[in-house]
Amino acid sequence: MKFTPLILGASLVASMVACPGQDAAMKDLKSKLKARQEAPGPNDSDEMVGDLATIGGVTTVGKAVQDILTGAADPYTDEPWKGSLPAKTSALCARDTCCIWKWIAKDMEAKFKGSAGRCNRFARAAVRLGFHDAGTWSKTTGFGGADGSLILANEGNRPENNGLQEISKVTLGWYNSYKKYGVGMADLIQMGANVATVVCPLGPRVRTFVGRKDSNVPNADNLLPSVFADAESLIKLFEDKTIKAHGLAALVGAHTTSQQHFVDPKRKFDPQDSTPGVWDVKFYGQTTGSAPKRVFKFPSDVALAAHPKIADEWADFAGAGGQEHWDEDYAKEYIRLSLLGVNNINNLTECTRVLPPAKKTFNQPDLTIFQQWLEGKYNSLGQQIEDGNLITSTLLKLLGLLSGRMFEGEGAEAEVVA
Repeated sequence: MKFTPLILGASLVASMVACPGQDAAMKDLKSKLKARQEAPGPNDSDEMVGDLATIGGVTTVGKAVQDILTGAADPYTDEPWKGSLPAKTSALCARDTCCIWKWIAKDMEAKFKGSAGRCNRFARAAVRLGFHDAGTWSKTTGFGGADGSLILANEGNRPENNGLQEISKVTLGWYNSYKKYGVGMADLIQMGANVATVVCPLGPRVRTFVGRKDSNVPNADNLLPSVFADAESLIKLFEDKTIKAHGLAALVGAHTTSQQHFVDPKRKFDPQDSTPGVWDVKFYGQTTGSAPKRVFKFPSDVALAAHPKIADEWADFAGAGGQEHWDEDYAKEYIRLSLLGVNNINNLTECTRVLPPAKKTFNQPDLTIFQQWLEGKYNSLGQQIEDGNLITSTLLKLLGLLSGRMFEGEGAEAEVVA
């Protein structure tokens, strides 16, 4: 339930008096309330997008998105799917726009989750696909954006989209299966990104909207960021997409789950933090500080972390309470990104309830072997890690990486908590 500032403020005071044992929780809520009452800073995204920039929010959904973008409403939610799921072909399913999307989300969840509980290469690619389809919009060009053209107009052949061919093929398969139910490619790409985010342990359930218009017209080229770009040019690039420096800092945190392939082919599969496949904030601290041997830091991330418009926010994400701060900022900025070039926001439908439940803790079941891989051992495990597979001594033997007695410490766990 969303509280108005006045009601929430009163309830905070009453609760703190009645339940002193909840002081910490109330303090956190009060802090969030205060932050939402404050005007955006100069480095916080504050522009409206799509038709919200011309006519404002004039429908329930339009007003909700407007509130999300201004920080007045939560950008993520635990709202569950309620009741049974009608058959795809039933009249009951046809009456609920979100029903068919629940079926799609189930297909996506099965594709995105590895046997170790980590999200896999399909999930990571789905997040990147969402970024790359929407990110080709800018205020300068004024066209394109989250319109499905990356697949429908075959933009996958562009060098900046290298590595997206496999997930594009998977997404096209879903499109061919579900388009008879009125499902569009633009929505399918953005739904995939949000399902993938929450399938990754600790990832937020980003509020999700459907009803975008598809396009088979190629978007403008050279509007996506390079990992070799300097911080100032990246900040300007994203400001032209209505995303200011702090928003950019939140969005690049998606590198927390990734493993690079093309920046340095000699180090293929090396991750950008020590927990690939987990949606945590270790990326922020390890980009600026020490990290295991195998962690590969993108030059652009290192540059952004040091920029005066970003350094404070980067440090906040890396510090105490950084997970919740980042989850909220990422969700808000991704909603903005996913609606770039969408000029019918007032007519969209919210279907957040179709997303899988958030996994707010994670027990890493193969910690000992995983840590040895991070320090440079078992080089051939890169693909298994990227696939989210459970790494056991049995698997190592099958891969010819271990012989003799069973690996000591197999099954050792470490809990990561949001």
